[in-house]
Amino acid sequence: MAEKKNENFKVVAKNRKARFNYEILETIEAGIMLLGSEVKSIRDGKVNINEAFVGAMSETNDLCLFNADVSAYKQASYNNHDPRRPRILLLHKEQRNKFLNAIQKKGMTMVPLTMYFNHKGLLKISIALAKGKNVVDKRETIKTRDWNVAKSRIMRNFNK
Repeated sequence: MAEKKNENFKVVAKNRKARFNYEILETIEAGIMLLGSEVKSIRDGKVNINEAFVGAMSETNDLCLFNADVSAYKQASYNNHDPRRPRILLLHKEQRNKFLNAIQKKGMTMVPLTMYFNHKGLLKISIALAKGKNVVDKRETIKTRDWNVAKSRIMRNFNK
């Protein structure tokens, strides 16, 4: 599924380093199971998914989002949540089994790309099945990006 570029979606967190560090093979949209104080904190923009990853919970065999930092909600008093607790992802059984089998292969991982509220106000997360890039691929990405910037600068000056 392509990344959402619509006005009906409010992006609250984006993992910008994921596309640089990983080769994205397939993306999917998933729901996420949260507590009330977590949703309020995310609506305030207090979430970081840059260090997060998706893995399997050993006892339930569910896909979970690990190491995502959702800051504590100040008005929640003593009923606050743990900021880095594992959060269960809501997927269909076929999708879950497909991705569980894929991440057991060597070199494959699942990383979150974006976290957003859809047009219904539900929090969704776009996760990707990815393969890690080596140093040569990262250099190629940098070279391509620098060339595109230089090319646009030349074309802008040429059209004046």
